[in-house]
Amino acid sequence: MKTIIAAGPVIIENEKVLLNKEQKDYGITRWLFPGGKKENNETPEETCTREVKEEMGIDIEIIRPLNTIERDDGDIHWILYHFLARRIGEIKPGVDIVEWGWFDIYHLPSDCSPNVITIINEYKNML
Repeated sequence: MKTIIAAGPVIIENEKVLLNKEQKDYGITRWLFPGGKKENNETPEETCTREVKEEMGIDIEIIRPLNTIERDDGDIHWILYHFLARRIGEIKPGVDIVEWGWFDIYHLPSDCSPNVITIINEYKNML
């Protein structure tokens, strides 16, 4: 089984979370946290910072780690690192971002990735 390690920031402002949809080879993704695959010799925090810069054109300050989710999807084992983070700068979406927005953490879109729902529910339980 192939393992893919990915990381991304969870950016929440005024009870709204930043999510995006990306154009991939297979089509458009569900709503996701900005983020992506870890590169060689990169820490999950470095992946998180690099990916959000590529996807949303912003810098971040990582506040603290949130839960890591592991799941199997067919022949892929996913390890997803999440970090609560603060946005620095104005959003300028990258070329692969087809849609983005701020979504109320109490009314997420129906087509969110399962990890978004899990992490936001855990975040709300911490409030």
